[in-house]
Amino acid sequence: MLRTATVAIVLSTSVIGCADSPERHEQQAATTNQVKVADHIDYEAEASSDTQSGVYDPFEGINRSVWHLNYNILDPYVVRPVSLAYVDYVPVPVRSGLANFLANLEEPASMVNSLIMLNPENAAIHFNRFWFNTVFGLGGLIDIATAADIRSPGQREFGDSLGYHGVGNGPYFMVPMYGPITLREGAGDIVDGLYFPLNLLTFWQSAGKWALEGMEKRAALVPQEAILEDSPDPYLFTRDAYIQHKNFRASNGAPLDTQEQEPDFSDEFLDEIDDY
Repeated sequence: MLRTATVAIVLSTSVIGCADSPERHEQQAATTNQVKVADHIDYEAEASSDTQSGVYDPFEGINRSVWHLNYNILDPYVVRPVSLAYVDYVPVPVRSGLANFLANLEEPASMVNSLIMLNPENAAIHFNRFWFNTVFGLGGLIDIATAADIRSPGQREFGDSLGYHGVGNGPYFMVPMYGPITLREGAGDIVDGLYFPLNLLTFWQSAGKWALEGMEKRAALVPQEAILEDSPDPYLFTRDAYIQHKNFRASNGAPLDTQEQEPDFSDEFLDEIDDY
């Protein structure tokens, strides 16, 4: 649920041959994301050195209770069936168009955050994608930019920008119907909402955007459910993968230290579990 309760699939084949189809992406994700993520998490080490790993979970008892509500009740009885019904019965061109449109709204925020993270090249790509898709892609319904080989370098949020400049994640929270979030990310989401054109959305429009993106992401997580179920501690697994991914994004994709590291999780899987 979890922000799973909603909550990138980037959609594959196109509305008019230029936008990608969700089904194709799901097939690719199922193939490329078959990585034993649990093998890369040292649960005992994480439990004994949370502060060293960047995890600050002072409300773990409450968070675990909310996790139980989300994972064992809301997700199987509400979020999962609704999400699967959405991807099964809504025509692919409609889903692709909606996903492309919503993703296009975030390009300006990613542009500004890329500049804050001292990455002008990515900022230029986000700028070009936004005006190209807005002007030639029917307001963003069609991902003309990707068809023109202007590929997204990945969304960047203000929370990532704060982390890049040394601001810690802060306390970790598990929110009912929303999923994991940190203080840094929550503050970053508020700032991102002030950027054009996201600042033009009403409360209900923002809620609709969140729900549509969430259903796509929840449906894409179905092939990964076994990994979560097989982990020794699903709560700890989700928390640590989430924090590791946030740290990776805040580093602008650079290694977080100079020591030899375990192989990274699949980027696509981390983007999906990000909101789980």
